[in-house]
Amino acid sequence: MSPAGDRAGDPAASAAETIAATAAGQAPAGPRPRVGLLGTGPWAHRTHAPALAAHAGSEFAGVWGRRPEAAAELAHEYGVKVYEDPDALFADCDVVAFALPPDVQAPLAVRAAAAGCHLLLDKPVATTPQDARAVADAVDRHQVASVVFLTLRFAEPTAGWVAEQAARTGWFTAAAHWLGAVFPPDGTPSAYADSPWRKAKGGLWDVGPHALSVLIPILGDVTGVSATRGPSDVVQLALRHASGAASTAVLSLGAPRAAAGVGLELRGTEGVHELPGWSDVPGAYGRALDALLTAARTGVPDPRGAEFGVRLTEILAQAEAQLPG
Repeated sequence: MSPAGDRAGDPAASAAETIAATAAGQAPAGPRPRVGLLGTGPWAHRTHAPALAAHAGSEFAGVWGRRPEAAAELAHEYGVKVYEDPDALFADCDVVAFALPPDVQAPLAVRAAAAGCHLLLDKPVATTPQDARAVADAVDRHQVASVVFLTLRFAEPTAGWVAEQAARTGWFTAAAHWLGAVFPPDGTPSAYADSPWRKAKGGLWDVGPHALSVLIPILGDVTGVSATRGPSDVVQLALRHASGAASTAVLSLGAPRAAAGVGLELRGTEGVHELPGWSDVPGAYGRALDALLTAARTGVPDPRGAEFGVRLTEILAQAEAQLPG
């Protein structure tokens, strides 16, 4: 169990037992685990905050942001505390949820783990393998739980579909595409366009983790990768997997609106299987928090945790290194 229960005060001490009861599906006997949110952007407003406020097994405790006025606005909307210092939030909370750019997230995640907080991370964990490894090492060193929120691995019916396909054998090939219109050439940018890191890193880093998070559990780890550029920020990956299967992934945030969309097709001895559609992203985020609480209760790392985040970062960095500047 996490050292979060060792922090001073009876409420914190009882939070560990509450995490155990919540993750086991029991009614909590004491205070619910307290969750603090770092970040105030569109993702925090549309997904993180509403999901945390609606989660029955935890308490949405407060918000910190790099823009104090935005943090105050979001905290006021949900009636929670606004924090001026992230370390003060860590001291008050059992779980920290991140809605920050990856290279802001990583060092703060290391600090949160050192404070005994479980980590509900956003993807990518970082944009360098070294920074991602520092997060995973902190999780291990301080014996806290971690989960990376990868939408397709927690949304339904996609999460169930991934588990079903992972149980099959005989996969031959797969083709994925995630073509976002965040920066479309033919219309108004999306609400997520005011994001310097997305402008700098493009679809490879923003939506590449989603594609890999489905391909890897079904086809096995990536043993070889090549990457090429297309129009706009399009990156095409050709992947070889541990199972022997080959896959491709076409990734972009700059697709024309009429061309935007997400899809993944698997082909093998059992036929052709296509990724189903999904909705209710805040609900998926709640299930990610459930998975984190389960990992905290059992001490068994979740397969979608910080170590998986490291592997995704390694693959994306390897691909990026092959692209022209």
